[in-house]
Amino acid sequence: MRRKLVIGNLKMNGSITANQKLFAGVMAGVADLRNADYALCVPYPYLCQAQSLMQGSNVAWGAQNLCANEDAALTGAVSPAMLVDYGCTYVIVGHSERRIQLHETDDTAATRFNAAIKAGLTPVFCMGESKEERESDWTEYVVGRQLDSIIRRYGAELLTKAVLAYEPLWAVGTDIPATPEQAQEVHHFIRKRVARCNAEVAENVRILYGGSVQTENAPALFAMPDIDGALVGRCSLEAKAFVGICQAANQV
Repeated sequence: MRRKLVIGNLKMNGSITANQKLFAGVMAGVADLRNADYALCVPYPYLCQAQSLMQGSNVAWGAQNLCANEDAALTGAVSPAMLVDYGCTYVIVGHSERRIQLHETDDTAATRFNAAIKAGLTPVFCMGESKEERESDWTEYVVGRQLDSIIRRYGAELLTKAVLAYEPLWAVGTDIPATPEQAQEVHHFIRKRVARCNAEVAENVRILYGGSVQTENAPALFAMPDIDGALVGRCSLEAKAFVGICQAANQV
């Protein structure tokens, strides 16, 4: 049985004061929810605060990106080792916003995925299609290509140390989430794609759904057989909403 996982992606939001309130609310809200796993991925400047406040709780913390280089003359870059220094468990890799707005590619995402694993971090590898691609019936082609960028280079076995996330671009930051049935269809495709290489890995890898996940739709999403939790954006900025999603994961 795969254990549910809920990860909050704060994106470029937060402040020392706001974070203190948010972290405290999330920790208190999930303290007794022991049937699932929970994490918050925060902007780089707040990793020290996350480590200081959340260590010893049942909430893990992580980053939203990393550089593939261990060390280099790259101004503004953050290495995997630096994230490890701040106690990170997770790091988001290949998020659609970075692919589109910062021109990241399947190749660079796959390289950073491998660098995270080599450092002992758990990458949360994001995949998803645009509205136009879905309407053109290209969903499986796009998601399969993104997934294959890892499997082709490093093998399916490496996914035992990772988390996958399906985030349709047309649902991220909108009020139009994928229906549970739509999300399940793609999650099932992803699991079958991994199973072609290694059935055991496919059975155990956790695949999260992301894209307008809310307290209201979380129970139906989590009831789907191949949806193992959520990568939460907007609702991770408010403790009550995020905890509500965590409660849904805990009850499955």
